[in-house]
Amino acid sequence: MAYDGIVTAAVAAELNDKLYDGRIARVSQPEEDEIILTVKSRQGTFRLLLSASASLPLVHLTEQNPPSPLTAPNFCMLLRKQIGNAHILRISQPGLERVISIEMEHYDEMGDLKKCVLNTEIMGKYSNIILVSEAGTIVDSIRHVSSSMSSVREVLPGRRYFIPNTQEKKNPLSADRDGVCAVLCGEAPAASALSSSFTGISRVSAGEIVTRAGVDPDARCSALSDREKEKTADAFLQVMEDVQEGRFFPCTAVKDGQPVEFAAIRLTGWTDCTLVPGDSISTVIEHFYAERAQAARMREKSTTLRRQVSNLIERSAKKLDLQEKQLKDTEKRDRYRLYGELLNTYGYDIPAGSREAVVNNYYTGQDVRIPLDATLTPVENAQKYFDRYGKLKRTNEALTGLTVQTAEELDHLRSVSASIDLAESEADLSDIRRELTECGYLRPERQGKRRKPAPRRNPPYHFRSSDGFDIYVGRNNLQNDELTFHFAQGNDIWMHIKKAHGSHVIIQTGGRDVPDRTYEEAGALAVRYSEARATGRGEVDYIQRKFVKKPAGAKPGFVIYHTNYSLMADAGLVKDWMPVD
Repeated sequence: MAYDGIVTAAVAAELNDKLYDGRIARVSQPEEDEIILTVKSRQGTFRLLLSASASLPLVHLTEQNPPSPLTAPNFCMLLRKQIGNAHILRISQPGLERVISIEMEHYDEMGDLKKCVLNTEIMGKYSNIILVSEAGTIVDSIRHVSSSMSSVREVLPGRRYFIPNTQEKKNPLSADRDGVCAVLCGEAPAASALSSSFTGISRVSAGEIVTRAGVDPDARCSALSDREKEKTADAFLQVMEDVQEGRFFPCTAVKDGQPVEFAAIRLTGWTDCTLVPGDSISTVIEHFYAERAQAARMREKSTTLRRQVSNLIERSAKKLDLQEKQLKDTEKRDRYRLYGELLNTYGYDIPAGSREAVVNNYYTGQDVRIPLDATLTPVENAQKYFDRYGKLKRTNEALTGLTVQTAEELDHLRSVSASIDLAESEADLSDIRRELTECGYLRPERQGKRRKPAPRRNPPYHFRSSDGFDIYVGRNNLQNDELTFHFAQGNDIWMHIKKAHGSHVIIQTGGRDVPDRTYEEAGALAVRYSEARATGRGEVDYIQRKFVKKPAGAKPGFVIYHTNYSLMADAGLVKDWMPVD
């Protein structure tokens, strides 16, 4: 579900209930577009997440406490100065806009009591966190918007703050029965008519309202009777009354064990799903978006690295294609050598100034037609062909090695790309960047005056099979090498997806026989952490670790092995597994 105005209203009500009359104890900015306020109120200490992420903007209470950078960003420093220890007066939502306003009072540098408002706008790629003064002007924002970026509103210090109404939608909280019926016209579906006419009403909320009225959400407005329109309007007004009175029902719709939707009102129309009530709207949002938020954050953080690797792959692929074409051209070298030999043998029979010669090939007994340069003698033509042969022979020798080297580089870069897809933290990306730097693909990052500490390296994934065997999975190529050649013992079982890029998997045997079920589960992990995860199935090679070798000078993650066994594995066997530590 979109984080619509009804969800925003539920969040504002929860924050007003728990944070009212509290004080800002701490301000941190763990991400470029994210603020966490630690608030101490009468009900306890809470952390409030304000995210202006373009891909997943959110506002909710959280139990998480992500680490902050050693040097706080400018906006964080300003908030600490302006609202550090500020007293929260009220948390509100203008109309049913996707905006949460935290009204506070604080003492300025002169000791005078001042008021300010911290507005978090949850508007997709236009999301922002804006501090507004008592006079209604912008003090600063987490994201600046100039006139060249937006013709609707500038978000810059000193500009007047207002919420733009670019879509000319109506405020649903002030709507009446006639106003709702009036929008149910035309050929648009009933649910779409409501969501496109009123602020803060998502397609899911509109669909629920229409369903409560006993009307098909996809039914065209022109096909509705007056009675059906009136019932839809009554259902709409009832939901708006619940919103104004704070009567919410945070819930998640779950299908086949997976959350597919969440809402701040009861979803009566989702009959094919199980409705799971939540303790609060914040817990519902946090649990629903937990994996999605992490994935979105990793996509943002890996954008630059992914683009660099993509460019390297494209460059290597073009280079390999050119080398293979050049190598194919050298296949004619033996023909030039033959021309030279035949011209030396039969040159005395060839008239001067000839443009071609037909001579007998004493190797096959067949006649051969040889093009000639009429300005050269037969002996000079023979030498010319020998020169061409020598050049192509040297080119072939050089390209044979270079083509293999380029193919290995391309394969390595594709394995790095697969590692980026599997990365789950900034530390994983740091390892991948280090690998590219050590292999000479990227230049070392320049360090500023204040050296940024490297993220703490993550250990390999650690799982435990149903039979009690420890299974380890590498996160990237460098870790694959370390796991296989420095951690695993000779009698441990090594696994890898067949003919695809993926993680090395180690079953720690401890000298015991490994049952079939453990092989199947470890194989499922090899599929899950590989390029084959999209299909969910794949063939997996396995062998004792002592038979896995790494050639001298090979790229990280590259190994060779022989006489291995194989099994077909299904990632669904371990899809719900979480690492044990």
